[in-house]
Amino acid sequence: MEEVLEYQMTQEGYDKLVEELEHYKKVKRPEVIEKIKIARSFGDLSENSEYDAAKDEQGFIEQKILEMEQMIRYAKIIKIDDKSNTIRLGHTVTYIEMPDGEEETYKIVGSAEANPFEYKISNESPVAQALLGKEIGDVVKVSLPTGPEDTMEIKIVKVQ
Repeated sequence: MEEVLEYQMTQEGYDKLVEELEHYKKVKRPEVIEKIKIARSFGDLSENSEYDAAKDEQGFIEQKILEMEQMIRYAKIIKIDDKSNTIRLGHTVTYIEMPDGEEETYKIVGSAEANPFEYKISNESPVAQALLGKEIGDVVKVSLPTGPEDTMEIKIVKVQ
């Protein structure tokens, strides 16, 4: 039986992915085609490093386009319930690390749109797994990657 793919994401993440795909198709793909054309004009392709680099870049771009098209095709847009205090995909959660009280805020998103630099963590990450289904005031244990016996405790202070 064939497994059905599904990429959970917010509407914002979906829109950003569609925009990025268009950029790859309308800007990056034509740029690399032009690079290949220029490199071909240099002559002998067997010792043409510009041609090889452009072909490698073309392969990367085409693979990226295929991946984005598949993610869009199998996207499942998550509906965010703003009235719920129970943490779900799409919510932004603020928590305090126990006991030192360092506060952090992250949006829980599908793995396709996770980006720690934008404070978006995958619903598959240990922190998100610990937070999903919990509410403001809950204290949860998060398993650390250093080992199953290593955990940290966090207290949920805000859900948006």
